[in-house]
Amino acid sequence: MKTFRLDELEAERAANEGAYLQFLRERNMSVGLYALNAGEHDPQKPHNQDEVYLVVSGRASITVGLETTEVARGSVVYVPAGVAHKFHHISEDLRVLVVFSPPEA
Repeated sequence: MKTFRLDELEAERAANEGAYLQFLRERNMSVGLYALNAGEHDPQKPHNQDEVYLVVSGRASITVGLETTEVARGSVVYVPAGVAHKFHHISEDLRVLVVFSPPEA
């Protein structure tokens, strides 16, 4: 078993001065913590893996392909591999768990 605490992951991510911290990588999936602060630009490009986002905190909009929705704590979003997607209109600091399958390259 592997266990993680979000506050510790956030501290590690911040200490590494990056928006993304991959903290679990297995044969069929990887998991990370993604952070964007209010007003910040999301630089993501489409990925070669399917992804699931679970919003841990914050508020924003997300566009996946041609669809846009607002997200906040508790929102879950599926993004198919190869589809353009971005968080935007980030009104509260956003923290998101990201699950890639297969693992992010």
